[in-house]
Amino acid sequence: MKKILETTRLVIRELEKSDAEFILKLLNTPSFLRYIGDRNVRTKDQARIFIEEKYRKSYTENGFGLYAVDLKSDNATTGICGLVKREGLDMPDIGFAFLPEFEGKGFGFESASAILNYSKETLGISEVWAIATQDNSASHNLLEKLGFTFDRVVTMSGGGGELKLFSKVL
Repeated sequence: MKKILETTRLVIRELEKSDAEFILKLLNTPSFLRYIGDRNVRTKDQARIFIEEKYRKSYTENGFGLYAVDLKSDNATTGICGLVKREGLDMPDIGFAFLPEFEGKGFGFESASAILNYSKETLGISEVWAIATQDNSASHNLLEKLGFTFDRVVTMSGGGGELKLFSKVL
């Protein structure tokens, strides 16, 4: 396990093939499907491949990616948080998603705050963007709490409709 960060309650670490069951569950929650999209991951084998081809590939190619967010208290994996380098966006964007039983407990704010600090202090990134569907008020609220400001509406290649783009200078 490669630990990236630690906060008061959380350990933020690289995702590994052994996280396949968690990723399978997360990617198929109703909120993930509604607000982020269907990744067509339906088996543990597909989840292992997804981890390798998406998350781990980003660590190698970009020096960052989406990370597992574990509770220090019992090592339960609550969700993912980190940076994504998307085609069509000039800056890395922050992403986060949590299992329903861990939503509303402040883990998104705690992990995203740590990722933003890590982005500036360790990675030397000076600006981070975020995208969210227009109806995802929970993400909009979290982004505003993190100090992001709404910039404009964008349409990403590959579908997904119009998304709200937020930005934050670090």
